[in-house]
Amino acid sequence: MKSTMMPVQLSTNQILDRAGTYFGDQEVLGRLPDKSTYRRSYREIRRRARQLAQALRDKAGIARGDPVATMSWNHAWHLESYFGIPAAGAVLHTLNLRLSPEDIAYIMDDAGDRVLIVDDVLLPVWERVSPLLRQQPRVIVVPFSGAALPAGLQSYEDFIEGDATGYRYPEQDENEAVGMCYTSGTTGRPKGVVYSHRSMVLHAITGCIPDLFALSARDQVMMVTPMFHANAWAVPFSAMMVGAGQVLPGPHLGGEDLLDLMEEGQVTMALGVPTIWMMIWQAMQNSTRERRLVKGMRMLVGGAAVPPSMIANFASRDMHIVQGWGMTETSPLGSVPVIKPKHLALPDEARHALRAMQGIATPLVEMRIVDEAAGLQPWDGKASGEVQVRGPWVTGGYHATPDDPGKFTADGWLRTGDIGTIDPEGYMHLVDRSKDMIKSGGEWISSVELENLVMGHPAVAEASVVAIAHPKWGERPLVVAVRRPGAEVDAPALREFLRPKLARFQLPDDFEWVDAIPKTGTGKFLKTRLREMYRDRVSQSPD
Repeated sequence: MKSTMMPVQLSTNQILDRAGTYFGDQEVLGRLPDKSTYRRSYREIRRRARQLAQALRDKAGIARGDPVATMSWNHAWHLESYFGIPAAGAVLHTLNLRLSPEDIAYIMDDAGDRVLIVDDVLLPVWERVSPLLRQQPRVIVVPFSGAALPAGLQSYEDFIEGDATGYRYPEQDENEAVGMCYTSGTTGRPKGVVYSHRSMVLHAITGCIPDLFALSARDQVMMVTPMFHANAWAVPFSAMMVGAGQVLPGPHLGGEDLLDLMEEGQVTMALGVPTIWMMIWQAMQNSTRERRLVKGMRMLVGGAAVPPSMIANFASRDMHIVQGWGMTETSPLGSVPVIKPKHLALPDEARHALRAMQGIATPLVEMRIVDEAAGLQPWDGKASGEVQVRGPWVTGGYHATPDDPGKFTADGWLRTGDIGTIDPEGYMHLVDRSKDMIKSGGEWISSVELENLVMGHPAVAEASVVAIAHPKWGERPLVVAVRRPGAEVDAPALREFLRPKLARFQLPDDFEWVDAIPKTGTGKFLKTRLREMYRDRVSQSPD
């Protein structure tokens, strides 16, 4: 028997048309470099995205499958590019503007970018990248600040000018490329992950279900996560699909700025890495007035482990953290700590601990734990191993290096490099990255667990933990911490705070107080830099 279903190909063009047709009055609220705000409707977004698609094909000669790069902050022009570039049959390639010029140039050359859409305020970054490229792309400049453009550069507004009412999308297979992002490259050269129309649409649909993003047309979603970081976790596609409004902060990512925009946009859901939410919490603590935030606001937090103390702090303000786990290779949604009916009766502390786990695999994603020596591990919450995943939005290879035995198993699973456990209920808990585990006297110490406990101290703003040498034990943990403004805590006090929470061998003896911890372009703690900074440090732990 054959299916009688229509063989309609999935495409992000369907999302664009749905938003413009059924939710045309819904708006994007954005902030310009001078902190003034603007609004743009989904009807306008659709019209302008189609104009961009037409211009890319007719004026820039872009063909199906050609990569078009963006170097932009979170704003409406960038959202138009999210849909206008694929609408031309091209591939959206978001560049991480926080990387070094050398890394950006390497990524652009590796991708083979034909066109670059860049914000006027980021032209100084582009000027440092351009001389390093083997091939120069055509440059289109977004008038984000409204300043006059240097001679010889073309304005985005001039480029897209023209009537695109009759524009027709190219006929495409759903497995053709729609976008690409590069991994952070903290352990080597960045690698390109190429998403398909099919993977992006399936991810967008799944992300909207109640136990994940729970998005609807009644939501206002603030994208603090950069739109160049795994496509802002692909939430712009989910939001457009259901007609949720979007709030885009531009370059203004300070705690007070974000709180102001949350109020003005009456944000119901926001997304960002833990360091952003630490900053927002500090701003809320220091605020001289009561903020008129939406009660029950949801916060999607990812990119690094979320301390239970952060979950409890925001819950006290009726703001609820949903932690997501994933990576560029998983589009990025891999797992979420779903609250099952049996958990509703748990005390607050137990529920917060559950939300601090990485949770159960999302629909359509499979997950397993594998130990290199012992093989497949049981779901008992104790046995640990590498987290491996597969699914319709999990990459099966990398651009330019499709076969990478170090990242993919012989039976087709992605090796994430994360070390974790899975309990009998299916909840995955990350112990650490494989390269960040600390082996002390034959025993493993989780740097992530130790970081979360340290950040549970009220006087600590943020903390990272790396291994340093010890003459007897091999390695011991070094805690690198930042005090909250005006707070006082020293190493002995912090050690006593940790003592009842850790086994004796896990308790650190080495502490370093700093003004700031180095971070990657996506806001994660840059442990490679910390290891380099303290590579000659010898632990003071007693023998």
